[in-house]
Amino acid sequence: MEETGGGSAYGAALAGGGFDFLKFVRQPQTIVRLLSWIFAVVVFACITTEGYINPVHSAEAKCIFNQNDSACQYAVGIGVIAFLACVAFLVLDIYLPFMSNAQERKYAVMADLAFSGVWTFLWFVCFCLLASQWSRTHDVRSIPEDAARASITFSFFSIATWGILTYFAFGRFRRGVNDGAIPTYTEPPPDHHTPYPPTYAPTSYNPTTYNPTTYTPYPSGIPDLSQQPAFTPNIQPQVDSGYQPPNY
Repeated sequence: MEETGGGSAYGAALAGGGFDFLKFVRQPQTIVRLLSWIFAVVVFACITTEGYINPVHSAEAKCIFNQNDSACQYAVGIGVIAFLACVAFLVLDIYLPFMSNAQERKYAVMADLAFSGVWTFLWFVCFCLLASQWSRTHDVRSIPEDAARASITFSFFSIATWGILTYFAFGRFRRGVNDGAIPTYTEPPPDHHTPYPPTYAPTSYNPTTYNPTTYTPYPSGIPDLSQQPAFTPNIQPQVDSGYQPPNY
């Protein structure tokens, strides 16, 4: 889903916006995917409905492409898987803008890129196989030639449409990688001329003048206790005058 304006990631608008159906349908990627879906339907529908006939000398139905059943089976298998893949990737394109996780968007775009690239190659093989087998088919009297030519033609068209889808998916993946490589925060270069960072610069210091406290001396009428001698108790021993020492 291509976005040309506003924030985007992997080719889709950032999560949280509304879904514009008309804008989605008009996008080149959606148009090409719808064409791929139609071409796949034409290829496997032509083969499943008119791709098998009963030869004159055989009761078993054979493929119209040189009676090579592998060619018809291969084209039907590629067409059915491409049909289902187009539906799945259309739903994924609708859901992609609602993905808030960039990693999930990356995986979705990588899946689209890988599948589109592989199916471009497989459609090329299908075209070469059908064209080769049709050129070897000589008896075309009972063969619906229009169905055979339509299968070959729309196989060729599918190569182009799936190649364009691969290009679109690669563009979305490259833009997403480039957007993810941009850092979300850049640290400012250090300023060697400023001693402190601007946020932590100290305020100006104003020292206060120290004024010593003046003490008032004691009044003259109060004796200075610091000059008094230490207290010495004067205790007189008490002698009992009636005490007589024993005589032995």
